[in-house]
Amino acid sequence: MPLIQISLRTGRSARQLHELAAGVTRAASEALGAPASSIRVIVAQVPPENWFVGGAPLGPPSAGLHDDSL
Repeated sequence: MPLIQISLRTGRSARQLHELAAGVTRAASEALGAPASSIRVIVAQVPPENWFVGGAPLGPPSAGLHDDSL
């Protein structure tokens, strides 16, 4: 039972996420020769302030969540 995990920045619509999961399921099924019903897809949406590239966040901290004492 293949499990595919995808992390994306927040902001995609439910329809986009559904289409992504369906497309990944089809591709994995074809590539692995596994039935689509056995493919599991998890999509985690990450806020930009929690997504880092080169040590810098892609977005500013959310209001009220910034702690200068850390």
